[in-house]
Amino acid sequence: MTSIELDMIQTAGIGALALLVGMVLTRKVAFLQKFCVPSPVSGGIIFSLLTLALYGFCSIEVSFDGTLKNVFMLAFFTSVGFQSDLKVIKKGGRLLVIMLALLVVIIALQNLMPMGITRLMGVDPLIGMAAGSISMTGGHGTAGGFASVLEGMGLHGAGTIGMAAATFGLIAGSMIGGPLAERIIRTKLTHEQMQPQDEEIDPAMAGIESDEASPTGRTKRVSTNEQEFQQYAKAAYCILLVMGGGTVLSWLLAKTGITFPTYFGALILAAIVRNTIGFVSYKDEGKWEKAEKLLDMERIISVGNICLSMFLGMAMISLKLWELQSLALPLIVILVSQVLMMALFAYIVAFPLLGRDYDAAVLCAGMCGFGLGATPNAMANMSAVCYKYRYTVKPFLIVPIIGAMFADMINTGMITLFLNLV
Repeated sequence: MTSIELDMIQTAGIGALALLVGMVLTRKVAFLQKFCVPSPVSGGIIFSLLTLALYGFCSIEVSFDGTLKNVFMLAFFTSVGFQSDLKVIKKGGRLLVIMLALLVVIIALQNLMPMGITRLMGVDPLIGMAAGSISMTGGHGTAGGFASVLEGMGLHGAGTIGMAAATFGLIAGSMIGGPLAERIIRTKLTHEQMQPQDEEIDPAMAGIESDEASPTGRTKRVSTNEQEFQQYAKAAYCILLVMGGGTVLSWLLAKTGITFPTYFGALILAAIVRNTIGFVSYKDEGKWEKAEKLLDMERIISVGNICLSMFLGMAMISLKLWELQSLALPLIVILVSQVLMMALFAYIVAFPLLGRDYDAAVLCAGMCGFGLGATPNAMANMSAVCYKYRYTVKPFLIVPIIGAMFADMINTGMITLFLNLV
């Protein structure tokens, strides 16, 4: 077996290429556009299939460096933290509580169902645990963390099974979230709720053809471009500044002995900055101005979304699809059952409880993402749906809070409980 290892720059370049391919596919392939499949997923899966072909037919294993992938993930969640306005969170309090309750039920079902399937098929129930919430809600990180525990309980190859199941869940969670939300919007929402936002015209672009020929027109255009550049640069600097401080906060949180996601410190610090900067003022040209004006939220969100696309594109090209080849029949049955259960639960149970509105449809897309894959998948699913229809705030605040603060803690407790029942 020949191994090819790509460094972080090469990995980022291929990830960007996967994004461009995905954008073209999404525009050209009606299926992808209709069912809101994120561009990083459609493009990234092409490259994953190529690496699978190299592995299977040429005995070449391609490895990708994940350094920049983690940086992009951190930048995205920092931008999410900046969006965490307490006033909006208070308005979404009821939805947050309902989502937490639904998460508990999902995790319980993800462990109960595989244990039942393994008993019916007469195989080791620990296989069901490895393909349960450990790899579904938990993802690759939790699968790796519990591998030694399952190995100690007698499950040989627990790490391989868990990682393969998590890979399957990552793909499935990205693929079913958009189509599910699309079906809900098409069949269960009113015509007014289904309408996409009207396309906004950039005032800076208006009248270019008539004014561009004159020196005044060219001066205005250059000035507008410079101002736009400065706004995006300031947004990027704000994100980088809080990312740096967030690493210190993450280090302090790690001292508590509780495991937090790597992005949690930056997300919390960004939220603190967003909700305290309004109390700070500064003097500008003799006038006192609110410091919150320094935060250009529109640009911060845009920079964050670019980072999300890069992260997910790099994550998708890094998938080792050949790991799925080793799955035995019981494991395949369990994983397919997990996907069907997640889709039916979101469609039949979650959507009505969340309010039967557009926010509920977007949340169902996100639920499929973090219930089978990871929080970034959930955010990508919701972004794809909102890009086609209209942006909504609450889901993008609720899902990261659940993913960062509650999912791992609830999942760890439930896994411990079920392991003692096996």
